[in-house]
Amino acid sequence: MIAYTVGSYGIEMLIPLGELIVAVAGATALFICIVALIASAFTRINFFCVIHALKDILFLAFSTASSEAALPGAMKRLEALGVPKTIVTFVMPTGYSFNLDGSTLYSSAGILFIAQLYGIQMPIEQQLLVMVTLMLSTKGIAGVPGAGIIVVAATAAAFNLPTEGVAILLGVDRILDMIRTICNVCGNCMATVVVACWEKDLTKADFYKNYRAFLEDRAA
Repeated sequence: MIAYTVGSYGIEMLIPLGELIVAVAGATALFICIVALIASAFTRINFFCVIHALKDILFLAFSTASSEAALPGAMKRLEALGVPKTIVTFVMPTGYSFNLDGSTLYSSAGILFIAQLYGIQMPIEQQLLVMVTLMLSTKGIAGVPGAGIIVVAATAAAFNLPTEGVAILLGVDRILDMIRTICNVCGNCMATVVVACWEKDLTKADFYKNYRAFLEDRAA
């Protein structure tokens, strides 16, 4: 796909594609940090500890670009951190269908990239409409690697953007797909912990007790 992109549009096209990758990665990291800080304030639990405990699960999601591949390990890890199985088995699968923050972020960046590439101005109200459209159209694609590009193509056509721009994205789609998968998995895991705290099935003391036990097991 990279060869097609370079052969069709020239090697200079790698520069804006590289900037797109950096922008999506930076926006994803910023989004995860903001959500973690809000969740930490709400639950009084340091959610960066939650992310640290899920580190290997997130690497699995990144390497496979499939949230489904990381689902069993993520569920077991959350149970090890003290989240009741009843909450894990309900919230995680539900989140995989409805809580796809990374997919929405990735698709939005792709749409804006195509618009800017062709010099098409999108007023803020149209950008908000694109965001709402993608929030609905990205439901259910978490477990399918590469499905995000289909959503981008359909949304671009719906907003009268040149669909040829989607072909340019194909060269880096796999990398962007890996980034959005990390965001999806991380967001769903944090949401599960928040629900457990909200239902008072997980206390701050219990979490840190299980977290320390997890670190000791890893060290052993």
